Parts: sequence; C-alpha cells; structure tokens
Amino acid sequence: MSLSALRHALRAPAEGAVKRHSGHSARRHGAGFWLIASAFVTAMAFSTVPTPLYPLYQARDGFSTFTVTIVFAVYAVGVLISLLLTGHVSDWLGRRKVLITALTLELVAAALFLTDQSVPVLLVARLITGLGVGMLTATATAHLHELHSAHRPGASSQRFEIVSTAANIGGLGFGPLVAGLLAQYLDAPLRLPYLVFGALLLISIAAVALTPETVEKRPVRPAYRPQRVSADHGDPAGYLAAAAAGFASFAVFGLFTSLAPQFVGDTLHHPSRALAGLTVFAVFGAAAAAQTLTSRLDATVRSNLGLFAQAAGMAALAVGMQTASLPVFLVAGIVAGSGAGVLFKSAVGTVVAMATPAKRGEALAGLFLISYLGLALPAIGLGIATRYTTVTTAMTWFTGALLALLTTAGVLARRTGPRPRG
Repeated sequence: MSLSALRHALRAPAEGAVKRHSGHSARRHGAGFWLIASAFVTAMAFSTVPTPLYPLYQARDGFSTFTVTIVFAVYAVGVLISLLLTGHVSDWLGRRKVLITALTLELVAAALFLTDQSVPVLLVARLITGLGVGMLTATATAHLHELHSAHRPGASSQRFEIVSTAANIGGLGFGPLVAGLLAQYLDAPLRLPYLVFGALLLISIAAVALTPETVEKRPVRPAYRPQRVSADHGDPAGYLAAAAAGFASFAVFGLFTSLAPQFVGDTLHHPSRALAGLTVFAVFGAAAAAQTLTSRLDATVRSNLGLFAQAAGMAALAVGMQTASLPVFLVAGIVAGSGAGVLFKSAVGTVVAMATPAKRGEALAGLFLISYLGLALPAIGLGIATRYTTVTTAMTWFTGALLALLTTAGVLARRTGPRPRG
C-alpha cells in the first residue's frame, strides 16, 4: 500500500464520522425546529385564551366595556415592557434560557387564573402573560430561523417565514377557538381552558429543554441595556416601512381580541362563546393561511397584496358594523385578517433579511415592540371612545384611522430599496 493510500485509509473513517455527526446534528436541529414551533403556538394561544371569556367575566362581575379594554391593555403593556427590557437578551444569553423563562411566566399566569378570578388578579395575570409573550416572540422567531438554517444550510427561508409567522398569528387564533369551545360545551368555563393550557405549557417547557441551543456562549457578557428601537439594520427606510406594516397589522388583531367578541354578542345578538372564539379564530386562521398561500410571491407583490386586502377588509368591516350584518362582519374580518397576515409576514421577512445575526434578536424585538404598540394603543383608544359613544361608532372611526395608516405604510414601502425575494 502506498503512503498516499495509507493516508486515505486512515482519513476515511474520520471523515465518515464527521459526516455522521453532521447528519445527526442536522436532524436534531430539524426536530428542534418543530419543537420550538409547537411551543411558540402554545404560548401565543394561551395569551388569547381570555378573549371569548370576557363577556362571562363581565356578566359575573358586572364590569364595563372600558374595563375589558383596560384588562386587554394591561396585557399589551406587559408585552411592551418585556420587549424593551428582555426582547433582545437571547442574542447573548441564549435562546433556550429566555424561552423557558417566558413559558414559566405564562404557567404562573395560568395558575393565577385558576386560583382567583377577581378583577385585580385578572389584571396581574394578564400583565404576567404579556411579560412572557414579550420575551418569547422575538426569541422564538430568531431561534426558528437559526434552527432552520442549521437543518437546511443554504436553503430558502420560506419554511422559516411560513412556520414562524403561522405559529405567531395562528397561535393567537387557536387560543380563542379552544377556549370558546370549552366554555360553550363543558363545565367550569372560567377554569377548564386554563387547566388545558397549563398542561400544554408544561409540555412546551420540556420541548424547549430538548432543543439545541443556537447561540454560542460569549467569553465576555456584554453590558446590559434596555432594548433600543433603531432603524439601523442595513436599510433604515425598509425597517421603518416594516415597522409601519407591523403596527397596522396588529391593530386589526387588537380589534378582534378586545371588542369584537362583545360586538358579536351584544350588537349582533349572538352570545355564543363558541361563536365568539370562532370569529377570532377565523380572522387569525385566515391570516395564517394567507401567509402560506402567498409564500412564493415576490416580496413587493406580497406586501402590496397585503396592504390592499387589509384595506378592503376594513372598509367592508365598517359596512358590516353599520348594517349589523354578521355574515358581512365575518367575511370582512377574514379578508382584513388575510391582508394583515400577509403584511406582517412580509415585515418579518424584511427585518430578518436585513439584520446581521448578532443583532437579529434586537431587530425583531424592535419590530414586535412597534407591532404590539399597534395592538395596544388602538384598543385603548376604542375603550375610551366607548365611554362616550356606541361600540359601532367607535369601531367605524377606528376603521377610518387604520385606512389612513395603511396608506402611510404603502407610501413608506415605495421609498425603500430592493426587497429580499421569497
């Protein structure tokens, strides 16, 4: 045997071992991708479990529509505080540690819902839920992107974009559907949904613990600072356009997770909790489905389609409210939700593509921060407005303001540089 042949024979087993190790690592990252996606869905679904239950709380405790919006706003405030303080720390602390902490916070909130259902405890539980969601959204999105890249190096990011946005938006719709069905057809409507999701959250914590970490430990931990909201991520104009799109998208979702169930029950005279949950699920489900169906479109075409669909849906929603027509209201909500989902997916894809890996969590945290402002501020405004006018009038004015915001987002988008494809 020649010296070169001997060297080859000695090297071959080592190379084979490396390949086997690499294949095993890829499979672990592939499995981890789906474990994180399932945990993401569960966490987001838990955050909207109270949505179809608010009328039950109102009937039991006699609080007003304004109180419902305060409870909802406390959740949004929790999200915003958490995004500001912790939304970016997974870039150096590690994805898994932050995700497990976030899921644990949601588990604590579930325990509070089960132990005491008075208004003060309801407010605290919603605040803690918001804190958990704020920690989780950007972290889970970044973790999914890194797991996808490790599992399929060099592959298109379409799977990541579809799964991450569907887990986020689809999860928000899944919670009201499950809670509404449980409340309508089984006993203990204000306890059973939290028991079910408490068990799912425990399973999710175990799933995250089994998932590979994707952030390398730094020899020197950077000095802590709160999250900066900065457009300095490669394309400032593009980041501002994405942020405006996120704000507008979540404003629609805020409408349907705050006042829409009450509107369906009181103004449209359909008090079924299952119908309330189904209405919210239809909006978020349409958003998730539209994200999947438009995944192969050019990014600019997709963004324009989202803007147009959301605008058309909101205009039709105003008609459904003024005519007190449940079918028109539902169809309009589905169209608006579809547009919002596509628009938000485009925003996430734009930010992920422009941000460097070291600042990806920070960039996404900034996007989610602005998006959750869109969830909170309009809902608070609607709650205040209902103290002086009818729910129908308040929601009609909201529709007009959102159409103006969508026009602004479209103008900003036209001033950006070339967008990533896919």
